[in-house]
Parts: sequence; structure tokens; C-alpha cells
Amino acid sequence: MGNFTQHESLHLAGAVILRIHLDFGNHLDISRDYDTTATMSTAFVRRTTKILILNPNSSASMTNGVEEAIRGINLPLSTEIYTYTAPPASPASINDGDDVQQSADVVLRNLQETGILKEYDAVLVACYSVHPLVHFIQENWPHLAVTGIFEASIVTSLSLLPYQDNWGIVTTGKFWEKHLSDGVHHFVGSENSNSRFAGVETTGLNAGDFHGGVDPVVVRQKLCEATKRLLDRGVQAVVMGCAGMAGLEDIIRSVATEGRGEEAGKKLLVIDGVKAGVGLLEQMVRNKRMFQRS
Repeated sequence: MGNFTQHESLHLAGAVILRIHLDFGNHLDISRDYDTTATMSTAFVRRTTKILILNPNSSASMTNGVEEAIRGINLPLSTEIYTYTAPPASPASINDGDDVQQSADVVLRNLQETGILKEYDAVLVACYSVHPLVHFIQENWPHLAVTGIFEASIVTSLSLLPYQDNWGIVTTGKFWEKHLSDGVHHFVGSENSNSRFAGVETTGLNAGDFHGGVDPVVVRQKLCEATKRLLDRGVQAVVMGCAGMAGLEDIIRSVATEGRGEEAGKKLLVIDGVKAGVGLLEQMVRNKRMFQRS
């Protein structure tokens, strides 16, 4: 298993791209005798997959939290993960519809000016919202596999849960209750038939509060309260509806353990949209390669 040992940053028109280098540590030296006069041939047999995790806000600490979550993923050696932090003109925390649109405008302009997306196979938009960048990137860079952490979390929840079980979202401020509920209904293609979606509970915090903006004791308390309200609706999967929540799975699971018992707490699905998105994009890239002609 590799260890993350080095960071290499590239600044492009205010945005930050971070490449995470892997040091696998193990070296295997095998010596054999070969007939050097024989004809030799080489063949390309395997491609890497390069995924860009795009943080559309300008908070480096938010990106750092996402990177910590990525370190916990068991990825194939052929998968390379990069992160992007938006230029300073983008909001530091995306808390409402105006912030969503502003971040989309700033990042899209930066992507077009720098041309960096030609270097990647896939892009994950790491803002838990119905973010316009998902559609914009799909439309302007059709070679890419693209999803957002919002969309990936829905696909993952519906894929993992038995048909009779339901799921819900724990997120930040009041604005997101309607925004995300409407987004779920639009994504699944129906406003009324998706009875498996139990709704949205909010903490009253902003995204930036999870990374030093508020006392961690207060963050834990508010996250526990919102989680308990959602669990009281009978959900079997809790989606963390904010990229800033990365790494807080244990807090959510502890509420389930306290209220439902240890075994039920272990079985609860606590879904991080970043991790779900990386896994989904890996499969999307493979599928595009299998089912499309390059």
C-alpha cells in the first residue's frame, strides 16, 4: 500500500492544482539471462486514470480536508488524483444560490483560460449542490467523465440500499433544504415517486465552519442533533451533504450507535460524496473506454 509523501503545487491564474505523489516503497530486483541478439518488441498495454477533484470555492483548508478523505481510499495503482482550488474571486464558502453561480462563473472562466482539463480523464465537482459546473464541463469537455459529489452520493445510496430502505442528507444551512430536495427529485426524474428519499436536515453551520471557523465542540453538537433528527425518520443511509464534512463519518455513526445499538451503528451507510465520486468516476472512465470509440 502506498504512502503519500510529497505534494507538488502548480498555480494557474489564481487556481491551485495539487498533484499527490505516491511512494510505494517496495523494490523488486529480478536478474535473468537474456539472449540479447533476439528481436525484441514492446507494446502499450495499460492506461492510467487521472481524476481532478475540483473545489469550486477558494478555501485551501476545504481542499485540504478533501485530500485527507482521499488518503483513506484504497485506489488502484493506475489511478492518479489531483485537486484544484478555485481562484480568490470565487467565494471562500458556498452558502446559497448566489455563491453557487459566482463560483461557477469564476471557475469556468479559469478552466477556459488555462486549458488544464485536457490533461485529465475525469472531473469531480466537490460542492454538495446542484452545481452548474457539472453540466458546463460535460458540455464543453465531452472527452471527460464528469459528476458532482451531490450526484455521486445519490447514485451510491440507491445502489447500496435494499429497495425498501430509505436515505437522507445532513447538510449545513437552511437554504439547502429546498435546493437539495428539489435537486434529488430532478436527478431521479420524479417529484413524487421517490419515497426512499427521507429529506434533508441542516446543522445551521456554513461549510467553512467545519475547518476552524467554529469550536469543534459546537460543530459536533450541531452535527449530532441534525443526524439524530434524520435517523428518527428511519433512514439506513446518511449522506454528508457538504464537502467540508469530509472525515466526520465517526460523529454521524456514533449517533446511530447510541440510538440504535452497536450492530445497527455499524450497518448504517455513512456516505461521503467525495469518496463516492472518486469510485464512480473510476467506473465511468472504464465504461467510456469500453463503450465509446476514441
